[in-house]
Amino acid sequence: MKKTPAFIIAFMAICVALNYVGSNIALFLRLPIYLDTIGTMLSAVVLGPIFGMATALISGLISWMTTDIFSLYFAPVGILVGLMAGLVLKKSEPKKARLFWKALAISFPGTILSSLITVILFHGITSSGSSLIVQALHGFGLNLTASIILVQIGTDYMDRLVVVFIVTLIIATLRLRLPRWRTIL
Repeated sequence: MKKTPAFIIAFMAICVALNYVGSNIALFLRLPIYLDTIGTMLSAVVLGPIFGMATALISGLISWMTTDIFSLYFAPVGILVGLMAGLVLKKSEPKKARLFWKALAISFPGTILSSLITVILFHGITSSGSSLIVQALHGFGLNLTASIILVQIGTDYMDRLVVVFIVTLIIATLRLRLPRWRTIL
């Protein structure tokens, strides 16, 4: 099966929808993870890092225009996640133990960037459920910047770990259920 322009556009549209649905579930349930990079990582693995980055940008713009004004400010984090996922995750099925390290490699650069955005622009108050944890830590006497960085490290890693597992399950399922996708995946 060849990656035609129609396939690429349709696959990216599905990935943008996955990002949108995941981010809104996390937003409305005030989860301390974000779930907004499922489609970004899937697109990066199947189509390559550039398409993962484009998926993140489109998703950030759509979320910003519809449900979450903060998503535009964090779009660069999604773009960085798309780049890292395309470089770190390969089409081969990785061992589960390696997924923990791959999630760390994907999340680390984005964690630095998201921490800076949260500290400089928002002073710890965003639309995500992690803001509640930041405010609780700050209320217990921890410096606000330290609270933000500490929470960002934990929530970003947990989010990326969950998303990496979801993406590997999606790819494994597609390979199993749709044998002709093996050439793409």
